[in-house]
Amino acid sequence: MMRKLLLALPLLLAACGAQSVWAPDDVVKNAVYRHDARPSVTLITMKNTGSDNGAHSSLVINGSQRVIFDPAGTFTFSTMVERNDVIYGLTPELLDVYIDYHSRVTYYTVTQTKEVSPEIAEQLLRAVQSNGAVPKAGCNLAISRILSQTPGFESIKSSLFPNNTEKAFSKLSGVKRQEFFDDDPDDNSHVLENINLN
Repeated sequence: MMRKLLLALPLLLAACGAQSVWAPDDVVKNAVYRHDARPSVTLITMKNTGSDNGAHSSLVINGSQRVIFDPAGTFTFSTMVERNDVIYGLTPELLDVYIDYHSRVTYYTVTQTKEVSPEIAEQLLRAVQSNGAVPKAGCNLAISRILSQTPGFESIKSSLFPNNTEKAFSKLSGVKRQEFFDDDPDDNSHVLENINLN
């Protein structure tokens, strides 16, 4: 087990960058986006197209507002509103850009969405907001810990490995799965350079 962990750490380190940002209160308040879909949580897993190994995880929460928890992620652009790995103002356009950025010739993106009660959505929202910035390679560990402490998600155990959480999430009732493939080059920075959400 230890040998597997040591072999996997370079892959996890390559996939998850570290960045702690603290947007001011007024900026966060002005960025709030309320999506009209039912309350839900979406696990996003970025997987290697060759090996199918999970390389990064994030979590979309749609409650009183919609945010994405992108722990130790590399997704960033000049007008993005972020506080400790929580990205605010998650409009449909921004979510599309997020998925496009992560989907490339070397990685594809899997989304798994489960509807939840408004109370559970708010519990998850508070959990990611209070979690704090996540260090390198800790993306899936942070997400799996938060989910494992949430009613209805207790079957998801804490894990460093995105594939473990993806598999456990797939066993929950009512999960809707989508896969996104793209032939963009591995250097997908042009997606962020050309971002225009106006």
